[in-house]
Amino acid sequence: MATERLDKGHLLEAARELAQVAGLSADRIEADRRLPPILTGAMADAGLFRMLVPRDLGGAELDLADFLEVVGVFAAVDASTAWCVNQNNVFATNAARMPTATAREIWSDRRAVISNGPPTPGTVAVAVPGGYRVTGTWNFSSGMPHATWVAALAPLQDGGGEKERPAVDYERGIVLLIPKAQVEKVDGWHVSGLRGTGSLSFTATDLFVPGERSYRVDAEPLCEGPLYRIPTVLLFAAGFGTVALGNARAALDAAIEIARSKTPVMRTSVLMHASTTQRQIGEAEAAWASAKAYLSEAAGALWEGARGGSGPAPEDRIRTRLAGTHAIRTGAEVVRTAYDIAGSDGIFAGNPIQRRLLDAQVITQQVQGRMTHYDTAGAYYLGLGPTTLF
Repeated sequence: MATERLDKGHLLEAARELAQVAGLSADRIEADRRLPPILTGAMADAGLFRMLVPRDLGGAELDLADFLEVVGVFAAVDASTAWCVNQNNVFATNAARMPTATAREIWSDRRAVISNGPPTPGTVAVAVPGGYRVTGTWNFSSGMPHATWVAALAPLQDGGGEKERPAVDYERGIVLLIPKAQVEKVDGWHVSGLRGTGSLSFTATDLFVPGERSYRVDAEPLCEGPLYRIPTVLLFAAGFGTVALGNARAALDAAIEIARSKTPVMRTSVLMHASTTQRQIGEAEAAWASAKAYLSEAAGALWEGARGGSGPAPEDRIRTRLAGTHAIRTGAEVVRTAYDIAGSDGIFAGNPIQRRLLDAQVITQQVQGRMTHYDTAGAYYLGLGPTTLF
């Protein structure tokens, strides 16, 4: 497929330029509950939705650290934009697992974006001649408004007509690739934070999907690069941890500016002179920097392991799982500190800390922010083995 070669320099330059647009559009993104089409179109044209797509398909196939740097550029201005950048790019690594002809069909479109979300109970794909018939509902499909295709994970049922539909196996289910126009969109995305991600639901009823537009979750990647030896769940963890820390950094910087100028009621000096404020800033800075360094170290080790012939070691995978979750939880704590420092200023919708707080809280509720990931890591370090996906 003929296309210009995407590289880190080009993508970073484009990200910095378009992040300014996202920052200026933050209120509109919040109100419209989606990214503006003019922004997503420009992002797609710049290659910012194909950063992790194989080079043979016209993608950049960036190193992990370079990709996280781009995500961080957007996270510094708007968490919803950064969330979509991470979600849509990480899922696009599955271009290396789907049939090559289908991957070329999808990514021949310069503005191709695949949106996906977890299936609800009752979702099922039935094998039929030439493909599958799928029925179900999928929620939390981030970037749905600007997507061109959807990916529908479903348990596979044979043609015998089981009475009970099987449960979804997130490690071995089948993924069906469907043009967005063929599914029904359901707008239930009325939430407190990350509103701009446009994480809508979609449904399908007895929809035929050709077999060549499917792949197994446990399919071996067809590409040899280290990027495709890393489980997507860990790429999501590192990316969403980066979003959380960028969101927290912006909130803390805003709180520092408030502390330099605000004189609270019944006080005669600005906040910055209060020892309590000084301690809060110091503790927040230490927490943020520690979480960032841990995530960077873990992601770096994961990448180096992926460059080896056998892929990342369990130790590196567990550490990335833990670092990603810790970044999300720590980021929320830092934003809460910023909110406390802001005092009554922070309760107004026009204050950026208010939006950062709501975004941080929603990020912790996503699967990557679950407290149970600490349990998984703890079990591993105790020699009990992993207890969940990592």
